[in-house]
Amino acid sequence: MNTFLVLPCYQTRDHILTLLEKVGPEIDWIVLVDDGCPQNTGKYAINNASDSRLILIEHGTNRGVGAAVVSGFKKAIELGADIIVRIDSDGQMDPVMIPQFIYPLTIGLADFTKGNRFWCPETLSGMPATRLIGNGILSFISKLSSGYWSLMDPNNGFFAIHAAVIQKLDLSKLDSRYFFESDLLFRLNTIRAVGVDIPMNSIYEGETSNLSPLRSIPEFFVKHIRNTLKRGLYNYYVRDFNAASLQIIFGSILFLFGTVYGGINWAYLSSQGMYASSGTVMFAALPIILGFQLLLAALQHDINSEPKNPLHQLISMQPRKTESNPE
Repeated sequence: MNTFLVLPCYQTRDHILTLLEKVGPEIDWIVLVDDGCPQNTGKYAINNASDSRLILIEHGTNRGVGAAVVSGFKKAIELGADIIVRIDSDGQMDPVMIPQFIYPLTIGLADFTKGNRFWCPETLSGMPATRLIGNGILSFISKLSSGYWSLMDPNNGFFAIHAAVIQKLDLSKLDSRYFFESDLLFRLNTIRAVGVDIPMNSIYEGETSNLSPLRSIPEFFVKHIRNTLKRGLYNYYVRDFNAASLQIIFGSILFLFGTVYGGINWAYLSSQGMYASSGTVMFAALPIILGFQLLLAALQHDINSEPKNPLHQLISMQPRKTESNPE
């Protein structure tokens, strides 16, 4: 298989040469995407690394890490990639692990693989506390918005994916900045791609990250809510209509009715110095309980519906979609 490595480059000049030295022979080509880097990391690597596999893409201005990865995707597909691996160029991801990410794809087990730093407690020892807390919160929210309940660490930029699967996505819709990985998971779920987590360590040696998980939580939360609603609408009311579709509708109505009715009566009776009757309490509590149970049932259905049948073997037999020959 023709395997490409995509490396977004932005202010990583001090790490890029050491990183490139670790890239093994399982990679056929390395696409460096210099995303308007003030250090000219891409050109620096081309001029100083003795690696004939290097291909350079330059963005005149900084477009964001997501846009850089998409440019790398497009170039790799244009040149006939079968598998595309993406890691960061700041030295926090060890290229020695690349074969572990590729293997599940080559044996037909998955359509994509991604790193998981939360697999074992030992892998978290070097992670700063703020990143640990922030990534933990975002990982839980991402499960709901992406539909990949068995995957963890959604903001991990170490992943491998079949080029045939990428070509089924509208790359122009992917988030161009730090929400890229979470947005990619959401869109992979809409085409029913199968993903597998790969346990990994990260290397923290004082590098300055451009992303603070704690500061990103409000922005990411809003985008995750948006993707959750879009995925629910698409999966349960456009593509399909099943028992979970009804459970969401009636569960939401009952829960909302019970909450609003109970809240209004509580506020009124409290202002009058009165207590609610048992009938009033039950009339509010029963819809809340029933609605909650219906929503839980819909959630369980969603968890059980996570994609399990790899997609790439079917779509790889279809004509390639490239920049020079669009479908």
